[in-house]
Amino acid sequence: MDITRSRRQPNEFARQLFAPLPARYDRLAAILSLGQNGRWRAAMVSHVVALSPALVLDVATGPAGVACLLARRTAAHVVGLDVSHEMLHEGVANVARAGLSDRVSLLVGRGEQLPFPDACFDALTFTYLLRYVADPAATLAELARVVKPGGSIASIEFAVPTAPWWHAAWWGYTRALLPVAGRLTGGRGWFRVGRFLGPSISSHYRQYPTDWTVQAWETAGVHHVETRTMSLGGGLVMWGRRAP
Repeated sequence: MDITRSRRQPNEFARQLFAPLPARYDRLAAILSLGQNGRWRAAMVSHVVALSPALVLDVATGPAGVACLLARRTAAHVVGLDVSHEMLHEGVANVARAGLSDRVSLLVGRGEQLPFPDACFDALTFTYLLRYVADPAATLAELARVVKPGGSIASIEFAVPTAPWWHAAWWGYTRALLPVAGRLTGGRGWFRVGRFLGPSISSHYRQYPTDWTVQAWETAGVHHVETRTMSLGGGLVMWGRRAP
């Protein structure tokens, strides 16, 4: 079962799940999130832009959509990191097409074990990461480790709506319509993602509710943690500052 495998071998599962997807990842992500993915990204990046960083790390960068957005909206050099070679290969092409090859660097790596010294980045972003790691608390501590004191950390993640009527609609969409839409628009790879996504989100929040995640950020050394639910509760933006 995909959920069981994703918990037992999260990095390898993520690599295999996303390997067929890079060429149309951003376009299909926008379609399958009903156009909301771009709004969530913009909201997350706004908490980094405000600090005018010089060097930013984007973890789980995929095909570099967020990395490119960060480079467009700041004067920073952006480092994008992901476990998927296939995603990064597409990311290199996307960065080149955007004319940002001198501002965005991409490399293979794991959020749980970053290849950087302490306190070297002015800001850090990560997207849809914590469902694909074995120990979210330890991963958050590792992410915070590489951010300078006072630096910004921000993330986006899918969420489970709490309003009864919207939760029912969300459940029906993620369990029934999303796999079918994925198959029709992206083929077998997107069907598998569509079938996995809803149960994965529900399972994650049963084990790690938002209050737990806020506490884990604070334990990792991030202060002033705030959250914003978006799209009737379907998305969650979190941000905070690295403590001194």
